[in-house]
Amino acid sequence: MTQLITLDAYLEQLQSPHTRESFSSILDKPYIVVEASSDLTLDPDIGDPILPNCPVIGLGDQNVDTVVDLYAHDEPTLRQILNNISKQPLACTVLVQLLRHNERSSVADGLLAESLAYSNLQQSTGFQTWLSQREHLESKPDTHSPLLIERFNNTLILTLNRPHVHNAYNEKLKDALCEALQIALEDPQISSMVIKANGRSFCAGGDLTEFGIAQDAALAHLSRTTRSASALLSHLNCHTTAELHGACIGAGIELPAFFNHISAKANTFFMLPEIAMGLVPGAGGTVSIPARIGRHHTAFMAITSQRIGVETALNWGLIDEIL
Repeated sequence: MTQLITLDAYLEQLQSPHTRESFSSILDKPYIVVEASSDLTLDPDIGDPILPNCPVIGLGDQNVDTVVDLYAHDEPTLRQILNNISKQPLACTVLVQLLRHNERSSVADGLLAESLAYSNLQQSTGFQTWLSQREHLESKPDTHSPLLIERFNNTLILTLNRPHVHNAYNEKLKDALCEALQIALEDPQISSMVIKANGRSFCAGGDLTEFGIAQDAALAHLSRTTRSASALLSHLNCHTTAELHGACIGAGIELPAFFNHISAKANTFFMLPEIAMGLVPGAGGTVSIPARIGRHHTAFMAITSQRIGVETALNWGLIDEIL
């Protein structure tokens, strides 16, 4: 069993810059597991502690949010978390740092930080190793427009239209979505917007055939921040509704999480798979998802890569309605 640090011992370690610095993936200490049982309480005078440079897992009930990054409620879940951290320690550390930062940042600052983190991780050993080991995928070209745009009175309806690849989010779909969102931003007569999708899935995440294209981290960052669907979504004034079904993976939930109201059919499931690739959520998810479910649940989803069903999603606040 992994060594469990008592809450008091952990808080004492946080007071020492030297001890705190020793917890880092680059020093072969990629995580800390802290006792987090329901009968423990934090001193209200603890202030704003500086957390160590690695994920901090609370084993037990949620009761020490300010000093941990995610929770494991039992030993099997803890083993899964630690196993995944050991496979991608750098990505996991960057993730929790990003979520800590974005918890206190504006949407614009959070998206900027996410883009910088994602672009740098594209050059990391973890991501490059994943690229070299993945199965080669053939691109499946679109035969129709990747996004259908309709308008009924003052309502704009957007339909993802790449059903042959479960509406994987590629550059062409992103460009089309951004152009549609610009219409909604520039036309004050549009009072509502609905997004949905054709096919078996709402969106299976980023198109894997386009992964690994970026060779320059700075250029990748500037490209991501120049045309950003998540930034446009965050500025919309009209009421927005997302109608989800099937797989909602990566961008398939990161973008809808910006919407005012999310409904999902009973067959819907949600995943954040980027950590297993050596990356972090990069379609705005480190901003939009914590705004709905908090950084602890977001870190749990990302580090475990678990499928989250509609009942859990509703309970957490990731969605608003089950159809």
